[in-house]
Amino acid sequence: MKKALILFVSFFILSVANSQKLPAKKKILATLQLTNKYFMEKWPDAGKTIFTNIERPSNIWTRAVYYEGLMALYKIDKQKLYYDYALQWGEKHKWSLRGGVTVRNADNQCCGQTYIDMYLLDNKQHPERVKDIKASVDSMMQTSKIDDWSWVDAIQMAMPVFVKLGNLYNEPKYFDRMYEMYAFTKNKHGDNGLYSQQEHLWWRDKDFDPPYKEPNGKNCYWARGNGWVLAALSRVLNELPKTDRHYQEYLQDYKDMCATLLPLQRSDGYWNVSLNDPDNFGGKEVSGTSLFIYGFAWGINNKILDKKIYLPAITKAWNAMSKEAVHPDGKLGYVQGTGKEPKDGQPVNYDHTPDFEDYGLGCFLLAGSEIYKLK
Repeated sequence: MKKALILFVSFFILSVANSQKLPAKKKILATLQLTNKYFMEKWPDAGKTIFTNIERPSNIWTRAVYYEGLMALYKIDKQKLYYDYALQWGEKHKWSLRGGVTVRNADNQCCGQTYIDMYLLDNKQHPERVKDIKASVDSMMQTSKIDDWSWVDAIQMAMPVFVKLGNLYNEPKYFDRMYEMYAFTKNKHGDNGLYSQQEHLWWRDKDFDPPYKEPNGKNCYWARGNGWVLAALSRVLNELPKTDRHYQEYLQDYKDMCATLLPLQRSDGYWNVSLNDPDNFGGKEVSGTSLFIYGFAWGINNKILDKKIYLPAITKAWNAMSKEAVHPDGKLGYVQGTGKEPKDGQPVNYDHTPDFEDYGLGCFLLAGSEIYKLK
């Protein structure tokens, strides 16, 4: 029954979007360059602290997600200024983590994804770039504690770090601990885990699993929270050896999520911040939408998802965001500010500037860079 619904929705999307095509590669790249240029010019000092309600160092998770996007852009557009900007960021923080080498918080480990990428880009000539992130993860693995990822955002912030370390040091213990922590979040946190085995979506944390309901009586699935998980699964599957004993479970979770998310796309190409309740702060939103089509595009590029079914959704979303959310100067509109549920980070509109502009752009760059490969 569910498969039939997916096919019906897919053909409906295809019929609506059959007049749409993705822009030429050079136009996709120009959009990415414009939005990134806006940010780099606004933040020329990559080490400058971030002021919102308090002062924070610029190697926190929001900025780390931006650098994930920048690294993806650099792979398709090897401009030296992108590399230099990432290098400046790492050097000004001395390749450190907020909270030090004993930190267990996934948000503070997210920067390690780019630190490791920068280490590999220079052929492992600068061990200082990975020293602290390795020490942080190693300190976690010296204990039996596996319940740190109590909110689903953490899956994206930290899982790719574990898989990168496992590959870098040819050490499967990183893959094993990554799975233990993922499985605890999936099956144990909250009352019965943060993943719905029936609906194939994730509750953001224990505050939102049943009996919590949206105003319309349905389960509360926050778009960006589910986007974090889909992005994490894409990034992990991209690097995890297929021989890993848990590879197939990650792959099945990824495919189940994609199949569930596809029919939830709005007619205008976006996804609502509340996936199950379009009336609870419904409307256009870029960060969740970007993460979803990043995951879809990755699946097509890796011959996991059917291009005929998922490409129309990608096309519709990318065309909508690139035309409606990107300001002439490159600023991104329609980005929900930080929080953990639909009502947080509002308002979400074209002109509003969220409390942090970095992670929304990171999600957008991830999506666009992966879509660029489709052409």
